[in-house]
Amino acid sequence: MYIVIMNRLPKEKRVQIVSALVEGNSLRSTSRMCDVSINTVTKLLVDLGAACQDYQDENLRGLTTKRVQVDEIWSFVGAKAKNVPEERQGEFGIGDVWTWTAIDADTKLVPCWHVGRRNAEDAAEFISDLASRLTNRVQLTSDGHKPYLQAVEDAFGSEIDYAVLVKLYGSDPMAARRYSPPICTGTEKDVINGHPDPSHISTSYVERQNLTMRMSMRRFTRLTNAFSKKVENHMAAISLHFMHYNFCRIHKTLRCTPAMEAGISDHVWSIEELVGLLG
Repeated sequence: MYIVIMNRLPKEKRVQIVSALVEGNSLRSTSRMCDVSINTVTKLLVDLGAACQDYQDENLRGLTTKRVQVDEIWSFVGAKAKNVPEERQGEFGIGDVWTWTAIDADTKLVPCWHVGRRNAEDAAEFISDLASRLTNRVQLTSDGHKPYLQAVEDAFGSEIDYAVLVKLYGSDPMAARRYSPPICTGTEKDVINGHPDPSHISTSYVERQNLTMRMSMRRFTRLTNAFSKKVENHMAAISLHFMHYNFCRIHKTLRCTPAMEAGISDHVWSIEELVGLLG
C-alpha cells in the first residue's frame, strides 16, 4: 500500500513535474517550468521515490538473468568530503556518497542498486540483495574494487561464474590541470570463480548506465551546484530514475523497455501510470 499524497495537486500537474524530473531537470528548474513551489516538487519526488523503491523491491525478483555487471558511481551530498565540517566527519549522508549498481547485460534491466559508502559492509549488502533476486547461476563481472571479492563469495559461494575486469591507465602529466579522465591503455581479466565466458567479461553496459544516471539526474552532474542537499532526496531521485529507466523508457537497442525484455512488464509504462503508484 503506497501513501496517498498531494491531494490538492492535480494529477496532470504531477505528471508534468515528474516528466521534467526524469528528463534531467533540477528541482528549481522544474519548479519554474511547472509553476509550483520547490517544496511541492521536493515532496512529490520524495513520496514518489519511496513508492518506486517499494514497487521495484517487490517486483524485481525471481529473475532469470544470465549475465550481470556491477559498478559504483560517485556523488556527494551536502558538501564535498573536503568541505564537511569537522563535527560531521564520518557521518553518512554528507560528503561522499556512492551508488552501487547492477545491470543485466542482455535485457539491460537494473535489478537493484544500493546507496552507501564504498566499503566492505555496503558491498556485502548490495551483492546479497542482488543474489536474492536471481533464480539461476549467473556470470558476474565487476571492476577491481576488492570488497567485491568477499561479498560475492559470501552471497553466492561457488554457485557463480565470476571475473574481475581491471582497467590499466597511462600516466598523463596534464591530468592535474584539466578535467578529463586518463587514457585507458588496456585491461586485465581475472577469473575468480567458476568458468566465465571470456568474451562476456565486461563492465561496458554498467558503465554506460552510470553515464545515463549522470545525464538523467541533475544532482549527478559534475562541477555544478545542483548536488543533493539531503541524502533522502538523493535516494528518492535514484529510485525514480530506475523506475523510469526500467519501465517507461524504450531502450534504443531493444526497442522496448528493460522490464518488458525481462518479462516483468507487458507494456511500456506511461508517466501517468508511474505517478499512479501514489494511489
